[in-house]
Amino acid sequence: MRPFKVPTREEVSEQNRKIFDDLESKVGFVPNIYATYAYSEHAPARYLTFANGKTSLSNKEKEVVNLIVSQVNGCTYCQAAHTALGKMNGFTEEQTIQLRKGEAPYNTKYDALVKLAKSIAENSGKVSDEILENFFAEGYTRENLVDVIVNVGEKATTNYLHNVTDIPVDFPAATSIEDFKQAS
Repeated sequence: MRPFKVPTREEVSEQNRKIFDDLESKVGFVPNIYATYAYSEHAPARYLTFANGKTSLSNKEKEVVNLIVSQVNGCTYCQAAHTALGKMNGFTEEQTIQLRKGEAPYNTKYDALVKLAKSIAENSGKVSDEILENFFAEGYTRENLVDVIVNVGEKATTNYLHNVTDIPVDFPAATSIEDFKQAS
């Protein structure tokens, strides 16, 4: 049964074909994970609206959250995709590994953010006062807090979709934390 077959453009609804065409024009291809959403008539549009909604977080901050949540949830697809996106947003390979480990020793603001996102993901939203106080001490606001929580939920949705379907990863594989330690 797994891995699931990735639906092709010809196998999805007309509504989802339009989404495929839009992704193809913007990204250059239809990532397998988005194609997998197309098993549902409504999921691709619903998910893309959720994922692409306005937020108080920068693209780089969203990648901080995406990397740690994908690591916590053990999603190899999203680890690969967000390592690539993290690098496109200015992170080095080493920094993406550090973020996946739940730390950012090179930036106190990102360190507070990654620790908060990790705690939310690991503890179903129950975070310590210390982690929350550190987040606010770095200049983040309550608006940022809500947007981090929304980002964690959005990324977890895709993590779960991949973990259930095990569709092929069509991004360069993310270096494992263990392999990176050995290479360093």
